[in-house]
Amino acid sequence: MVDAAARRQLGAQGEDLAAAWYEGRGYQVVARNWRCRDGEIDLVVRHGRVFVFCEVRARTTDAFGAPVETVTRTKQARLRRLAARWLEDEAGMPALSIRFDVASVLDGRLEVLEGAF
Repeated sequence: MVDAAARRQLGAQGEDLAAAWYEGRGYQVVARNWRCRDGEIDLVVRHGRVFVFCEVRARTTDAFGAPVETVTRTKQARLRRLAARWLEDEAGMPALSIRFDVASVLDGRLEVLEGAF
């Protein structure tokens, strides 16, 4: 069993990899681990007025399935609500478009599924 500190470290490393991936493609990271009473958004990045809300899933093994498979419909609906709230409260400009991505980190390897839902 992995302890809570190790899980947090794995998650932070996954978020670092995903943030670097976006930055390498010209995106600006505008929020990390944005929280409100309804939940948390791992990464918010933007390119111009295109905002991307990214759920990062990091795992050391695929014994329980691929990381991307763990983003359930319930989680997707929560992320949509959180994104609407973030856009209203934090964006500072109207979005031209929005997208929801899932970044999977498995054993240190990153795969970003753009437009995952």
